[in-house]
Amino acid sequence: MRNEEGRLGLRLAVGGLAAALIVIPFSLLLVVAKMPVNGLDAQVADELHEYALAHPGVTRLLIVWTDVFGPWPWRIAVIAYAVWLLYKGAPRLAVWAVTTVTVGGLLGLAAKIVVARARPHLPDPVALAPGDSFPSGHVVNATLGAGVIVLLLLPALPRWGRRVAWAVAWFLVLSVGYTRIALGVHWVSDVVGGIVLGAAVTAATVAAFETWRRDQGRRPASPVTEGIEPESAEVTNAQD
Repeated sequence: MRNEEGRLGLRLAVGGLAAALIVIPFSLLLVVAKMPVNGLDAQVADELHEYALAHPGVTRLLIVWTDVFGPWPWRIAVIAYAVWLLYKGAPRLAVWAVTTVTVGGLLGLAAKIVVARARPHLPDPVALAPGDSFPSGHVVNATLGAGVIVLLLLPALPRWGRRVAWAVAWFLVLSVGYTRIALGVHWVSDVVGGIVLGAAVTAATVAAFETWRRDQGRRPASPVTEGIEPESAEVTNAQD
């Protein structure tokens, strides 16, 4: 069993790295080549900064929101879920969840170092953040965390619940992205890059997991609607 999980973890990590081969060149093209989107970056940053200065109450709410749904809360939530999955006897799902957020988070940090884009410099900033700008680490981790949790929950949800779960996940990702732009610590393209990277890594590890499932002789699944392992509902819902 441990050998199977080790092979699965290696396959998931390779899948995540494969996604980087597509995403990182895209990131460089977007930022280094100075595509027209940078004009949009500056315009949106200026407009939202004026609004933030004029509405301190809203700004305080955005700061709370961006902290509550920041990188570490997502990481802790996924790790806690993985521990519960181990307890319920679903180690493969735990390996997939932890590998996805770990590989995605490391790729986000690597992209920041490679691109080395400066954060917005605005007069009278309402918030500050350390490090480089592209991609947004908050958005990368929100995309990874929300995606992983929803894909784990789907087998236990009814059809309408699955739609609600995806809607909530996307709302959280987009709202976190908005807070990062509105607080003046990221450009629009930083947020777009974060969503692309997080979604690409998640898709890559889901594809790797599905390939492993088929190699094990299990029926093909539709991860977006059924979750990455539809049979997991029987395991996780079992009584102790």
